[in-house]
Amino acid sequence: MSSRIYGSKWNKARLTFLQQHPLCVMCRQQGRLTAATVVDHIVPHKLKDAMNTRHSKAIKAAQRLFWDKKNWQSLCASHHNSTKQRIEKRGQDIGCDANGYRQIVSNPHNDRSLGYLYFPVT
Repeated sequence: MSSRIYGSKWNKARLTFLQQHPLCVMCRQQGRLTAATVVDHIVPHKLKDAMNTRHSKAIKAAQRLFWDKKNWQSLCASHHNSTKQRIEKRGQDIGCDANGYRQIVSNPHNDRSLGYLYFPVT
């Protein structure tokens, strides 16, 4: 298996997804309309880690998660490179709700019972 994860097949799927879901879901939650440029995996797929283990079941599970469109969300580069990275590293992000009250958003990778982090793709 090639060690390259993001190849031409991914690029084609990514472009199609962004055409179908052109707005950043995090910006939408904040009441802004911003063009998305990144297809983010809501739950990190860890495919590269699985490939390094050479464990076939781990690789197949990671590949399923990688290609599962229900695990994709459209983000702008700013949210992908800041907010989403912070959520993945800390397991939560601290923000506020529409009334200005503190709100903690958990990472579904750490708590699967929470479901999707932002908007599930329908």
